[in-house]
Amino acid sequence: MQGQVEARLKELDIRLESLPKPSGNYVPYTMMPPIIYMSGVTPKVNGVLQYKGKVGLDLSKEEGYQAARQCIINQLGTLKTVLGHLDRVTGIVKMEGFIHAAPDFYELPYVLNGASDLLVEVFGDKGAHARSAIGVAALPGAAAVEVELIVRYE
Repeated sequence: MQGQVEARLKELDIRLESLPKPSGNYVPYTMMPPIIYMSGVTPKVNGVLQYKGKVGLDLSKEEGYQAARQCIINQLGTLKTVLGHLDRVTGIVKMEGFIHAAPDFYELPYVLNGASDLLVEVFGDKGAHARSAIGVAALPGAAAVEVELIVRYE
């Protein structure tokens, strides 16, 4: 049975992958009902990093936006695996986005909107969230963006 959220993803032509393999000694999520704390993910597709380098130097802010969007697609894949279906999500509580940014790049909120916009597009009001957009000197594998989530579910 397909839920409302999965139907919305289909309309957006978004296909979800299953749980990503952690690249270190950690788990992809921790559940403390009714909350899931999700580890950071990078913009991979089929296990291959799609956006590498510093936003504002190697990548445009628009490419950074797309990288953040892909991070959320990856988080949605994890949520679907964990919860069975995405209609169980009752709210996105908080997002932290880390942007591998050039030293003089200050449009971090624009980049992270790639993640925020997709959450609201998919979940509606349930996708609205608190967030932090943080510029960093480096990320794993030279990824452009990494995103973590805290999610409420039923």
